[in-house]
Amino acid sequence: MCTGCYVDKNRITPLLNPLDCLENHTQYICGSCGRCICIEHDPKRGLQRWNFPFKSLEIAKLYLRTADYIIKKPCGIYEIKSTNGRISYKIFTDRSDLQLYLKKNKGKTCNKMEPVFIVKEYKEYTGTQVRKLTSDEIKKYMSER
Repeated sequence: MCTGCYVDKNRITPLLNPLDCLENHTQYICGSCGRCICIEHDPKRGLQRWNFPFKSLEIAKLYLRTADYIIKKPCGIYEIKSTNGRISYKIFTDRSDLQLYLKKNKGKTCNKMEPVFIVKEYKEYTGTQVRKLTSDEIKKYMSER
């Protein structure tokens, strides 16, 4: 597992429409393995990709580092259950952030109220960058996938 971005596959992201994301969105570039993670901020909703629910813990882990980087502390991935039984995984900055979410979303619960994944401490990594990629970098990254 990469200590800088918490996954084994250093070219797994972006998951959806990778070329479009790499061409048009700001990327967090892992200083350890070079993996690009979308860190684009949506000005209309004020959200980033890590703010949304994920279908699996594995997918949530792909975006956790961007949350940690923005907040500058370890965030956690929590298992959320809907009243219809659907399970999703969501990143929260801390337990109070989770509790606020649950208060606003009455049909959601978190049985354990503890993260199912969190890193022990936040670290900065030399070589980490946040920027848009050049066309040559995009071509190289895509060829390595």
